[in-house]
Formats: sequence, C-alpha cells, structure tokens
Amino acid sequence: MGALEGKVALVTGAGRGIGAAVATLLGAEGAAVVVNDPGVNTDGSGHDDGPAEQTANAIVSAGGEAQGNFASVAEAAGGEAMVEQAVAAYGRLDILVNCAGILRDRMIFNMAQEEWDAVIAVHLSGHFNTIRPASLQMRAQRSGRIINFTSVSGLLGNPGQVNYGAAKAAIAGLTRVAARDLGRYGVTVNALSPVAATRMTAGVPGGGSGRSSAPRSAFGGMREAEDVAPVVGYLASDHAWNVNGQIFHVQGGRISLAHQPLPEHTIFTPTPPWTLAELDDGVHYVLMRRRRNPSPPPEDVEVPGRDTSPRALA
Repeated sequence: MGALEGKVALVTGAGRGIGAAVATLLGAEGAAVVVNDPGVNTDGSGHDDGPAEQTANAIVSAGGEAQGNFASVAEAAGGEAMVEQAVAAYGRLDILVNCAGILRDRMIFNMAQEEWDAVIAVHLSGHFNTIRPASLQMRAQRSGRIINFTSVSGLLGNPGQVNYGAAKAAIAGLTRVAARDLGRYGVTVNALSPVAATRMTAGVPGGGSGRSSAPRSAFGGMREAEDVAPVVGYLASDHAWNVNGQIFHVQGGRISLAHQPLPEHTIFTPTPPWTLAELDDGVHYVLMRRRRNPSPPPEDVEVPGRDTSPRALA
C-alpha cells in the first residue's frame, strides 16, 4: 500500500516536466490524480490536450487512477473547475500541487505590459485561483496538503526575469500567509524551490532540456524532474502533518530548508531620527558588512559616491 492510498490529488502543469513527475509519483503512491495541463508552449501560447492525457494514461496504465483536465490556472473559473472535477470524480480533495508556469523573459527596460501580465496571471494568480477553491474544500474536511512552487529567481534574483521573479517571490509570501490561515483547520501549505532540467530551463545557461546530461550526484548543476517529486510526495503525506509554512530548496540529492526572511543585522540610535552620516556608517559597517552588490557597475563607469575606501572591502 502506498503512502497516499485513498488520497485525491490535483496537480497543475502536470503534462510535462516536474508536474508530470509529481503526478506520476503521487499516482504510484496510491492517490487518485487530476492531471491539469492546457498543453501550452513555454510562453503560454497554444493549447494541446495531449500532455495531460499522456500523463493520466501513464498513471492508469501503471494501475492507478487519474483523469485529465485542460483548464488554465490563469482564470478563476479554471481553478474552480479543476477542484470541482476532483471532488465530483473522487469525493474529496486532499492534495493540491501548483506546478503550472510559463516564461516571458526580458530585461525590465524592454518588458512589455502584456509579458508582465501573462506571467503574473499564470504563476501568482494561478496559485490563488486553485488555492482559494481548494481551501474551501480542505477547510470543510479539516485536512489537506498544499504544495506551491517558488524559485531562486524570486528568492535571490535572476537577470531578465523580473515578471517571473516577482511572481515567485510573491508565491513565497502567499505560502507563509496561507499556512497561517489554514493551519488551524489541519491544512498545511509549503513550497519548493527546485532546480531541475525541463523545457522551461532550456534557455537558462546550463539548463538543458528533458533529462540532463550531467551525471547524477547530490550537488551542483541541473538535475532531474524525478528528483523533485519525492519531496512533494512526502509533504503530501500524513508524515508531514506538522510541517507548515516552509520553503525547501531541492536539487538532485540535496534538500535544504530555506532561511526565512528575518532580521539579520540591526543598527540602533537612541536619538531618532537618523542623520544621513549616521546611516552611512551604520549601513556600511553593520547592515551591509560582507554583503556584495549583485550587479555592480564596471570599474570604468564613473559613479558618483563610489566608495574605494577599505570599508568597501570589509
């Protein structure tokens, strides 16, 4: 008997990549799975029922229960419909995994409004559009597991992905707040920040597509989508009943608990407000000690106020 026997799961973006690996593992562990994927291109264009059907058929062929769903998470009606499908088909919804995503990469000064809106709609609004109706069902059941997907692009930053990074950072915040909203009802909400080779990472340096050509090991480089799925399976299980509001970095054989954004260094004045001179000392010597500008201007660019003193290297 699998760890998820008798559970019902909804996995968005499950036609390919990490979503397909997650849906397949949940099915193998005994969950009935609604496999959502509208089969769009990586930029969100097009439509194809095939990917969702292929994943669902693979689960069924392996002895599990699954059915496809082809709605878009970018629309509130789509999120409601897929939750309703799970409840109508299997009587309940125990697990929601939000994997759906698209990319419209562009430097911020070149990004069009439509490129911003499309990515925010799928990633950030897409999480809300599934979590809201799922939370109603799970709250009534007094149980449930929600697993979201954030990214180092949002947690740490990545050039050319201001729309994607903003959405993924917001998903981290959404996860923390939803965990507090739902924890009292026996529902946990956690998030993963994965590193895995999929068609979404094909344009990222070292990303590749499909199965990575890098050797499988615990550290470094892109790894397989299948390496991410067990962490989702664990968080979806009864074993993780008290794991809530957390973010996990997952890369191959390495799993890390993300450090929550709490104050690290503090400066204090007994006589506020601060003077700019006091702030200059406090920021350089305390708050930003051993912190580097992630994208400093080149040395041959004249920058007013550029600090070349020893403190800049402290």
